[in-house]
Amino acid sequence: MQPSAVTNTFVPTSPTQFYTWENYRCAYEVHQPINATSEGIPLLLIHPIGVGLSRQFWQRFCHEWYNTGHRNPIYNPDLLGCGESEMPRVAYTPGDWAKQLQYFLQKVVQKPVVVVVQGALLPVAIELIQNEPNLIAGLVLAGPPAWAVITKKSPEWQQKILWNLLDSPFGSAFYRYARTPKFLTSFSTRQLFASDDAVDAEWLNALVGGAENPDSRHAVFSFLAGFWRQNYGSTIASIKQPTLVVVGETASSISQEGKKETPDERLADYLACLPQGRGIKMNGRNVLPYESTTEFVAAIAPFINEVC
Repeated sequence: MQPSAVTNTFVPTSPTQFYTWENYRCAYEVHQPINATSEGIPLLLIHPIGVGLSRQFWQRFCHEWYNTGHRNPIYNPDLLGCGESEMPRVAYTPGDWAKQLQYFLQKVVQKPVVVVVQGALLPVAIELIQNEPNLIAGLVLAGPPAWAVITKKSPEWQQKILWNLLDSPFGSAFYRYARTPKFLTSFSTRQLFASDDAVDAEWLNALVGGAENPDSRHAVFSFLAGFWRQNYGSTIASIKQPTLVVVGETASSISQEGKKETPDERLADYLACLPQGRGIKMNGRNVLPYESTTEFVAAIAPFINEVC
């Protein structure tokens, strides 16, 4: 299905909407083109986990998707512990978030989607597709983790020690510092963006605002504790759906295991494992839908049109 250039903006169908999963209130938006009818397979976006991050990460992508004439409805949820969803003090695992999204697919979307997942939240998409394969028609992996990271399990004792260390007064003090513009600017330039200039006021203001509620630290600490660090090699090899892997030309890894890996090697490793994988490199580093939005949309649109 080819895009039709009849629209230049989008709006959510309503203000933030909510559903209840496991007695928790979870937030989401549904985006659609304005002055045009939605058509094509829906997209389900999975935002990254980090200080201040939420579904707002995808706003630039949604604008560009519709500004270039695509009409697919877009489902953009906040994972539990993030954004406008509830933020209980629990140790979140990829399985927890996958079950939340499985319920969301079953009860809210109720039709097959293409999942677009950012970075190290790939394990959530992997577990989701294991739980609900019939409602996932394809996958787009935006800046996935280094292959050495996604195929190496960290010891459970290590995960528990890190969680207990962070879930403490020390962790609370660290989070107060981590949500300052100074820290966020430094981390973003060192680890996320190819260009320092891309770390702009829009990015920083969104992170500072998103981290204002101190309870948002629980999801971040769950991620830092490494509960997502499992060996997913065999599970990735079992994915039957068409999968597009998008890697930045200057992609890097925060973890020591992935620091020596080149972007070409990362792409090749994923494609060697995925039964229906295809890949592309593009300008940017690790947050391609935000840093290189126009190019990212252009890169994934043909794949999504083919799936649809």
